[in-house]
Amino acid sequence: MEENLKPTCKLVGEDGNIFSILGRVSRTLKAHGKAEQAKEVYERVMASGSYEAALQIIMEYVEVE
Repeated sequence: MEENLKPTCKLVGEDGNIFSILGRVSRTLKAHGKAEQAKEVYERVMASGSYEAALQIIMEYVEVE
């Protein structure tokens, strides 16, 4: 995925719970017409082994601010 095609999602200063983060990321992707990517990121995060791995996956899909 190219860097400039990622939508921006505000995560800094928000609830750090991974499910809360995943919800915001999913809504952001869907709002930008990327529903398939929202499903993909959800599946990948749920299969990840750690919080850090989950955040790395999320940052592949959205630009974090």
